[in-house]
Amino acid sequence: MTKLFTVLLASSCLAVSAFGPTASKTRTSSSPALVSGLRKTGTADSSVLFRDASVTRGGAVPGWAAYNDALDKSPLPTKALTSLFGWALGDLLAQIFITGGAFDMKRFITLSIFGLIYHGPSGHFFYNWLDSKIEGTGGKDVFMKVAIDQVLWCPIFMTVFFTYLGLVNGDSLATIGTKIKTDLLTACQGSWKVWPFVHAINFKFISTKHRLVFINGVQIAFNMFLSLIGSKK
Repeated sequence: MTKLFTVLLASSCLAVSAFGPTASKTRTSSSPALVSGLRKTGTADSSVLFRDASVTRGGAVPGWAAYNDALDKSPLPTKALTSLFGWALGDLLAQIFITGGAFDMKRFITLSIFGLIYHGPSGHFFYNWLDSKIEGTGGKDVFMKVAIDQVLWCPIFMTVFFTYLGLVNGDSLATIGTKIKTDLLTACQGSWKVWPFVHAINFKFISTKHRLVFINGVQIAFNMFLSLIGSKK
């Protein structure tokens, strides 16, 4: 478990490092893109934590411009594929570095498909809805969004997660219900230790269309936790 939280902390730092603006000792003026992003109010098409896609420099993400274009043209499938990658990588790392032993291909495929068919699509609609209802980025607005996400959305998401795993494994509804009663609180408590801080950054600085890629950047480590608790007998 210590390894898991170490990886989680590292992934959080890497996510901010990869997408955040880099300070430069030799530059005396801010880039127009960054200044423009900082002056935006309300719902934004770009986020100040993400760099100018046309400039390649330390920490910039290759293919960022193409990814943004895909988000604009086909947001739902793009976010679904983003979550597929995040869940696949999370379980792959969990099996290699935490559980060990023979690689469980069924588990890997099951969790990857969950990212594709539920995490990505549900996140797309949920965060679009949440941002439409609470549009600001002030302290009160961010607090309300984090509270709704963790108090309401988190238990719903975890319940769907355990139900999906049970159905894939051929478990009875009674068995699935027992699994939810046994592990739902543990899963939510794990979320509450990590995601309030992550979502405070997310709702403060990240635009709606970029939320899932930011979340997946951090969630790779958290998915390792979910893959472990989800496969627990």
